[in-house]
Amino acid sequence: MGLFSFLKQDSMTTIISKREANSILVDVREQDEYKAGHIPGAVNYPLSALDKTELHWPKDAVLYVYCLAGTRSRKAVGYLQSQGYTNVKNIGGIHAYRGSLEK
Repeated sequence: MGLFSFLKQDSMTTIISKREANSILVDVREQDEYKAGHIPGAVNYPLSALDKTELHWPKDAVLYVYCLAGTRSRKAVGYLQSQGYTNVKNIGGIHAYRGSLEK
């Protein structure tokens, strides 16, 4: 990865608009953060409870994971991969999202 390769990356808004139809958008922020505003269509699975939550997704489901700034989503992706999920993508923090939010 070159010094300026991050400039070539798609924005979070673009990634969400181009995501696969049956993919799952996972918000790993806490419930109060989610209720204050989340990306339309996202499901809330807080990182703090993810290891206590029974997930019913197929192991090959396409999962797009986000949080506030990208740290919790990175941890969530690592956890989900350790549980056998093979197509998990950290798309960063909602602060970079430029679309409308759902409450």
